[in-house]
Amino acid sequence: MGKILIGIIVAFIVFVGGFYAHDRLTRDTSILEVKDYDELESAYFAGGCFWCVERDFEKLVGVEEAISGFMGGEAENPTYKSHEGYRETVRVVYDPEVVDYETLVQYFFRHHDPTDEGGSFRDRGYSYTSAIYPNNESEEEIALRVIDEINEEGVFESEIVTAVEMGYDFYRAEEYHQDYYLKNPGRYNTYRRASGRDAFIEGVWGDRLDEFGNSKSVWASYQKPSDEVLKEELSEIEYKVTQKDSTEKPFSEGNLDKNYEDGIYVDILSGEPLFSSKDKFDSGTGWPSFVRPISNEFVVTKPDYKLILPRTEVRSKYGDNHIGHVFQDGPEPTGERWCMNGAALEFVPLAEMEERGYGDYVDKV
Repeated sequence: MGKILIGIIVAFIVFVGGFYAHDRLTRDTSILEVKDYDELESAYFAGGCFWCVERDFEKLVGVEEAISGFMGGEAENPTYKSHEGYRETVRVVYDPEVVDYETLVQYFFRHHDPTDEGGSFRDRGYSYTSAIYPNNESEEEIALRVIDEINEEGVFESEIVTAVEMGYDFYRAEEYHQDYYLKNPGRYNTYRRASGRDAFIEGVWGDRLDEFGNSKSVWASYQKPSDEVLKEELSEIEYKVTQKDSTEKPFSEGNLDKNYEDGIYVDILSGEPLFSSKDKFDSGTGWPSFVRPISNEFVVTKPDYKLILPRTEVRSKYGDNHIGHVFQDGPEPTGERWCMNGAALEFVPLAEMEERGYGDYVDKV
């Protein structure tokens, strides 16, 4: 019996070790360059389904993180199954040197229906109604002023009914609600399309949608196709890597590991510019490796516990696609190894960058 148990343990170690070839030099997989929260501030918004509010705010430049939770009630420790008197609320952690509070408020009103007294789109009830929870009188004044300005302009057919309330604690929702749009893209995208949220927003704001988007990129408007369409558009390995968080085999034919032509590597679906040939190096792992992304705007790093030992997953920000993992065993000057799946990337040669809309990144190559 002891030999059988040892055999099982050894087999498991070999199995996990195969995946951890990505991390062949070290097990230090802490989140890189996490900004000191002392330098950041938080704002609180309720705009219906917190999955949607969280996703929208995480696309805004200057927002470091958006966290789903509950606010506005009296009972302690609300949960998703028991939060009577609370609204679904998102804590927006932002860098005030990049985006200010008024921009957050303006952005908030461009991403939900603030005139609905009974809920939000298909979600009905108090917990889905609109609210802003200011931290102080200055933020309260900004919120009320923005509401007055939008009402006076007559943007919406009805008056804004968004509540502005101070003095409440924020309670974080269960972990499965955090980054739901990343963890369950198929279900999330189906839900969002069916809700009518995006159609309403586009109908009200049109070309003015991103007036307060603070340098939002052209890729921010990308909408992921349905799972059925993705299965038709992508090869089997492309689908498994980008949508099911799989890892391609090292040294796979055509996985871009040995490509050193000048150019950039973009998300195979959304087209977001992710990595430059200038930052590529031969890690010897059999996967395309880089010392840094081309811009922090287009990548999202998330803790990954799928293999028990923690890793740091890399996803495209606007495409919500799995790209690879980042480790702390790379060369100078960053000491990082962004170990990507070639199946998640498309290479755009330098000679084609201008024509294909990547002219702003030529100096990055």
